[in-house]
This record gives sequence, structure tokens and C-alpha cells, in this order.
Amino acid sequence: MGLLTGKTALVTGAARGIGKAIALRFAEEGANIAFTDLVINEDAEETIREVEAKGVKCKAYASNAANFEETQTVVETVKADFGSIDVLVNNAGITKDGLLIRMTEAQWDAVLAVNLKSAFNFCHAVVPIMLRQRQGSIINMASVVGVHGNAGQANYAASKAGLIALAKSIGQEYGPKGIRANAIAPGFVETAMTAALPEDVRKDWMTKIPLRRGGQTEDIANVATFLASEMSSYVSGQVIQVDGGMNM
Repeated sequence: MGLLTGKTALVTGAARGIGKAIALRFAEEGANIAFTDLVINEDAEETIREVEAKGVKCKAYASNAANFEETQTVVETVKADFGSIDVLVNNAGITKDGLLIRMTEAQWDAVLAVNLKSAFNFCHAVVPIMLRQRQGSIINMASVVGVHGNAGQANYAASKAGLIALAKSIGQEYGPKGIRANAIAPGFVETAMTAALPEDVRKDWMTKIPLRRGGQTEDIANVATFLASEMSSYVSGQVIQVDGGMNM
């Protein structure tokens, strides 16, 4: 349908999973895709091939999203390569689960750095570009656990709650300049990460989901496409929960 024709989207952590699904969905709507991952490996190369098959430009950039200086350099390079950055999706994330009193400082710091500080890094670098363009859409990939918390995931939940607050703050600061910022809060999504969970844990999750199934990465990508496009031109500072009704 060409909802994103002529736009450039920068997606962090898009070599696989939800990030890859977003990159592909954006490409179907005509967006050129820049994406980052910690290393450019076979997964990233395959994502490039699949995105380019949609008839758009695609380039991958090796980047430690938690490193402020690296992020600034990558964003400058993307701007030079593509000419604009119209959409930023802060998707990079990791988990290091554990009960609070067993969680190490290193586990806490790693998750907050990759999940939350990385979003600050990229927003800090991209917002000036969007200000000059007088338009832009920022999408933070949060989680339902950032809304209601989760036992054994204090670090992850805190980072995702931070992404929600970050989006709302940016939306308030830069809305007058044409920049929108929103968050998506996925629930249980079928990815390689969730596939590795024990069967009893998966069954327990399903009993909490009114639709009685896990989400697909495409479900998240569809909502991201709405938020990236002009279809959501009057939507900012919102958290859209894509969870099958789990957090009703």
C-alpha cells in the first residue's frame, strides 16, 4: 500500500525476531531500512537479502547500542547513507532473569544498558535530525511486564517501564516540532527466545491469555507500521499493548 514510501526507518537489533519482522513489514510499505545489530553475521545478511527483495534499500550497521559514542557515529553514517531518518524503532534488548536478591549488579547493569540506555543513545542522536526535518516517529519496544512487572524480571521490567516513560517524555518535549513518540508493549510472542521455555511455563502463559495463543512477530510489526505511518499522525505518548488481552 506504500504507507511508508520515501521514508527511511532505523531499527535497532533487527537481525532476527521482532526487529526483523518490523524491518520486513516497513519494507513492504516502501520504507528504506537501516538496521543495527551487535555484529553483522549470517542472520543480518539474510535480513538484508529479504528486505532488498521488497524493492527497497537496506543496509546493516554493527553497533553496540549501549555505547553512546558508537551510537552517535552510526546515526551520522545512516543519515549520510540515506539522507534522512524518519522513523526510529528502539528494539534492541536482552534478558538476564533472576529473583531480585539473587540478581547480580552485572545482570542489572547489562539489561538496563542494552534495553534502556541504548534507546536514550539513539533518541539523543536521531532527535536533532528529526527536528531539522520537522517530523519523525519514534517507537520504543517495551513489554507488558513494563506495565505490570513480573517476578524474576526486575531488571527487564524496570528497563521496559523506562522505555514507556522515555517515549512519553519525548512526545511531550518534541510534539510541538512534529515528532511523535510511542511505545509498543508485546505480551507472549512466539520467538526463538520463547520457544526455548519449558512446556509447563508456556502452558501457564497461555492460560493467562484470553485469545489462548501466543502472538506472532508480524502482530507487533503491524502495530509498528501503524505508528510509523501517517495513519497515526494524531497518536503520541501512547502505550499499545499487543498481548492477546493478557493485561486486560
